[in-house]
Amino acid sequence: MDPASLIGVGVAFAAIFMAMTLEGTPISHIMLPAPLILVFVGTFGVGMASGIMRDTTGFINQLKKAFVAKPGKPDELVETMVKLAEKARREGLLALEDAMKDVEDPFLKRGLQLAIDGTDSEELREILEGEVDAKRKADKAGAKIFTDMGGFAPTIGIIGTVIGLVHVLSNLSQPEQLGHMIAAAFVATLWGILAANVMWLPIGNRLKRVSEVECNQMELVIAGIINIQAGANPRLVAQKLRSLLPPGSAEPKKKAA
Repeated sequence: MDPASLIGVGVAFAAIFMAMTLEGTPISHIMLPAPLILVFVGTFGVGMASGIMRDTTGFINQLKKAFVAKPGKPDELVETMVKLAEKARREGLLALEDAMKDVEDPFLKRGLQLAIDGTDSEELREILEGEVDAKRKADKAGAKIFTDMGGFAPTIGIIGTVIGLVHVLSNLSQPEQLGHMIAAAFVATLWGILAANVMWLPIGNRLKRVSEVECNQMELVIAGIINIQAGANPRLVAQKLRSLLPPGSAEPKKKAA
């Protein structure tokens, strides 16, 4: 599990609540049922309306992914493929059938199986790249509802404030209650802006980032499998794959060497 999202959202809420406390505003003053229902349920509704039903049914899974997804370590993936390249060069591609039992990455397993089955390198690349493209599109669709909700939430909050002000104007005969009612009216705008910038937009961006990392690793796997299938020298395979790693990822290996 990568804790970046949990820590980040927690820090943001802590900063907001701390600022309120320092200003002398009780947190209970913004925990009003009507604005919370309007902003969160209303935003979810318009987010649903902006996509298709499949996007909505995957909402919970995408939310879990945003907080608990942990992309694999690319340097470990490179080491695995270098070992496979050594075995394939020494014993042949068919020897990788036994080695595949220890491979955890499902995409790497599928690619190796295609190579072992004798799939042409161009066809193999086309199949695996098609899978990467399909994943990238699916992940983009999964993140869409969160980015849409981030765009809609502030406006929904403003609608809540207008509703509250209508209530205020209908009670001008009670001046002693006006201050409280006006403050309550602006709570919806607060929650709309807060939800958009502390929750929905960060979650959408997190999903896009996780997808980018996972797709980059899948492309790394494709490069490794093509080289393994071609019988390339394992040291050459290691150099090629490490050159594709993000800056800094290959440094520990160089120092160890």
